[in-house]
Amino acid sequence: MKVSKGLIVSLTIIMMVIAGTPLFASGQAEGDGGGTMYIPVISKGLQHQFWQTVKAGSEDAAAQYGVEITFEGPASEADIQDQVQMLQNAMAKGPDAIALAALDTQSVMDQLNEAVRRDIPIIGFDSGVPNAPEGSIYATAATDNAAAAGLAADQMLPEVADQVAAATPSNPVTFVVLSQDATSASVTYRGFGFRDRMVELLMDNGLSESDILVTGNPAYVDGPQASNPSVIIDMVVPASPRTQDVVASANAVLNRVEDDNILGIFCSNEGTAVAILAATNDGAQLASDYAGLQVIGFDAGEAQKNAVRQGYFLGSISQNPYQIGYLAVELAVKAANGESVSDADTGAVFYNADNMDDPDIAQLLYD
Repeated sequence: MKVSKGLIVSLTIIMMVIAGTPLFASGQAEGDGGGTMYIPVISKGLQHQFWQTVKAGSEDAAAQYGVEITFEGPASEADIQDQVQMLQNAMAKGPDAIALAALDTQSVMDQLNEAVRRDIPIIGFDSGVPNAPEGSIYATAATDNAAAAGLAADQMLPEVADQVAAATPSNPVTFVVLSQDATSASVTYRGFGFRDRMVELLMDNGLSESDILVTGNPAYVDGPQASNPSVIIDMVVPASPRTQDVVASANAVLNRVEDDNILGIFCSNEGTAVAILAATNDGAQLASDYAGLQVIGFDAGEAQKNAVRQGYFLGSISQNPYQIGYLAVELAVKAANGESVSDADTGAVFYNADNMDDPDIAQLLYD
């Protein structure tokens, strides 16, 4: 009797299942259609080195788990509709899961609801996908952005404690938070985190809410509203996240350092830190023209690292972008395989000229 190849294959698979033998090699993920699992990774941009390091982490995770990924993002974090189109195109390819750092959740609401209907797991990363429809986001791999920004306040206030103690309603001092937008969850949480931690520290040092004014962009003005403040926390947001607008805001802040008695500036991402450097001859003018001004950045990149090393910046906060990318893909693979997943905090550290070459910190500082 002639036995077909198809029957032989079928009988072999049945015997493997009975024997408990895995059908696929360990570490290799299979998609619903029997091919290699496909996971699109859609970031908020590609213009900063931060995203290139996220990309490296996601690619290494893809290699580890034997899955196919694509990594893309708009040219600018202002290009929301470009990201919407990227997500729409990715979903048309029938992905097994998606990793997404949304620029604006409301803009991708249709795609998120479609993912729920089609049982496509979505893993948020970096800023994640705040206020997404219930059941659409299975987990998020991200920095605790509020806590990370709070580290900047912890480091900045001791440097200017004497000036704060001497401040009066007739001669107030100012802290500026420079945030590139008021929509991205990661950026906004950093703004909130610095603001709230600074208020807490000021009150721990003898001030009350009647001494503190939070002002500036309406999205961030949620705090003490003293009518005659001794300390002002000014939340500054450029006209758009585009480089020219962020640099223009940086210049505007620097132009009023003396008149507004600005003691410190917190730059809540790589883009705003680079804008301050662009406005100060790569930071050299911070030392010559703005002596005593304390600047703390966020993330890394060659220009920012140099500013920290030269002492132009008091320091910066580093996330772990490699781990963000790696865990985003790892969580997506697990979710696609039906495993239970949960949020992962990828951590943050403060680095300065003294510790940035320590091995455990240096590995987090991309160029």
